[in-house]
Amino acid sequence: MDYSFYDVIGNIGVVFIILAYFLLQTNKIKSTGIKYSVFNIVGASLVIISLIENFNMSAFIIEVFWVAISLIGIIKHFNRKK
Repeated sequence: MDYSFYDVIGNIGVVFIILAYFLLQTNKIKSTGIKYSVFNIVGASLVIISLIENFNMSAFIIEVFWVAISLIGIIKHFNRKK
């Protein structure tokens, strides 16, 4: 099994997503906070980048939605600040 640069990028993305969920479940961050959405959007974006090497439509679709939903959270966060 080859472990490429894209695998590293994808695994870093997975760590971001898991870390966001872990921090949420341990009450270290809130789902309405900017950190949760940023961790998720960074993680999903890195997973999308990793798909350049070995494309998988199912993974791509879920990650695109993960990015879009995280963007909604970021927008809502900044709208609350106004």
